[in-house]
Amino acid sequence: MPREHRAAKSIRVLLAEDQGMMRGALALLLGMEADIEVVAQVATGDAIVDAALLHRPDVALLDIELPGMSGLDAAAELRDQAPDCRVLILTTFGRPGYLRRAMEAGAAGFLVKDGPVEELAVSIRRVLTGETVIDPALAAAALSAGPNPLTARECHVLKASTDGATVADIAGKLHLSESTVRNYLSSAIGKTGTRNRMEAVRTARQQGWL
Repeated sequence: MPREHRAAKSIRVLLAEDQGMMRGALALLLGMEADIEVVAQVATGDAIVDAALLHRPDVALLDIELPGMSGLDAAAELRDQAPDCRVLILTTFGRPGYLRRAMEAGAAGFLVKDGPVEELAVSIRRVLTGETVIDPALAAAALSAGPNPLTARECHVLKASTDGATVADIAGKLHLSESTVRNYLSSAIGKTGTRNRMEAVRTARQQGWL
């Protein structure tokens, strides 16, 4: 929207989305709101904090699964480096574990992408006033799912075990002994109720624990 038709004080928004078409569409639709201005667009998680420090947005609208740093990790960094910026997670993956991790990272809201842009605009305004905005269905699912049973180290070992990595590969990457890696994998498999580490990784991802 032309600047002369905007509100005197627009809400400055940073948009982080790796899919160019989705990012452009969101920027265009949000830009049509009289009181919202998209001041920065980034395609990778690693670019979020630098863009926030440069453009000083009021609200950062972040996808979770981004190249480089995840939106959840970026949210935690924004909390420390740009505490005045409110974070709103917008994702395709409405997984209960993601919601818990987003709240732990200091996010002010969590929405899935299939909602209308009008609701997104309303949510941006609400988080800026200090409210917490969470998709109701996802909130209910998170409560019923319970907390993540995996420890931080078990999560790290599961993440490192993808793409055909051997126990030796994981041990070298995480600076652990092979026996320690086996113990963490065994524990993670038991906690997820799966038969092997690949199933454990798949289940943990579906729950949003990784």
